[in-house]
Amino acid sequence: MSLSFIMSKTKKKPTIYNVAELSGVSISTISRVLNAPDKVNPETRIRVMEAIDRLGFVPKAEARARALKNSNRVGVITPFFTAPSFVQRLRGVATTLSRANYELVIYPVDSVEHLEGYISSIPIMGNLDGLIIMSLAIQDKDVRRLIENEMQTVLIEFSHERLNSIVINDEQGGRMVAEYLIKKGHKSFGFLGDIEPPERYAIHPVKSRLSGFKKVLGEAGISLPQKSIKQALYSQENSQQAAYELLNASDRPTALFAASDIQALSVMKVARQLNLRIPDDLAIVGFDDIDMADYVDLTTVRQHLDESGRLSAEMALARIGDRNRALQHINLPLVLIERATA
Repeated sequence: MSLSFIMSKTKKKPTIYNVAELSGVSISTISRVLNAPDKVNPETRIRVMEAIDRLGFVPKAEARARALKNSNRVGVITPFFTAPSFVQRLRGVATTLSRANYELVIYPVDSVEHLEGYISSIPIMGNLDGLIIMSLAIQDKDVRRLIENEMQTVLIEFSHERLNSIVINDEQGGRMVAEYLIKKGHKSFGFLGDIEPPERYAIHPVKSRLSGFKKVLGEAGISLPQKSIKQALYSQENSQQAAYELLNASDRPTALFAASDIQALSVMKVARQLNLRIPDDLAIVGFDDIDMADYVDLTTVRQHLDESGRLSAEMALARIGDRNRALQHINLPLVLIERATA
């Protein structure tokens, strides 16, 4: 049925019945798309959201929320929300929101469908004043929906010119590690990280870290053979197996760059099992500077996790208070923290 025919039937604001008529699905299905998008198949969800966008449909709950101005709630859409680095970012967000008397709502993502469902429904539901999206890539159509529905949004580890964003230079981080280890006199190197992750929905910066690491080694005339680059999933078991393959070889490296602190901890455990002295026999550098890194005296690249969370919340709150406030695109500096492992 055509949009013009549907709209000609009523001069009132479009209703959920108009959405049902245009999309060809039931009222209950539309309700699921809005309230539990992960429980609706992608094709149906897309059809319903296209109808909602074309009609300019506003759910009653959102109309009430807009009339009340603020819900005093900010949402965070995040993958891997139990990983230490994400926990630290969330800590920065939660502390800042709490001080401003805002509630934090977490939307964990574990699939492309989950992400697309949240991005489709959250902007039009009116349950939040702001949204922080961590380590997830979003499309232009999603950005348009966020802006059109006045959802004040901040991106972390992904940038879009029409939204606030906070990023780091992962390639520069890899360069910093290589420069540091070369200055320490090392000539044999290894790399361990989640280079080819299975998740299609998250930002994965490991390739950029490896790229910067390899470039500096190459500039110094040092090769990094493919056998010295180990793909390892984020899990402890997978990381330890990859570390064992690297460190048990007859030509093992004397310096190893782990793409995350959690994986560096696995390398340290395997090194101890093989009776390797750290840093005398093996230097280890991680990335992130999670709380545990200081506890185990791990040399690592600090990416200011708590700070990025705090800043993202402050940026969201600032735009909630002043919707005409200029957008900010922040590139947080990286710092190599020298401790006992390298």
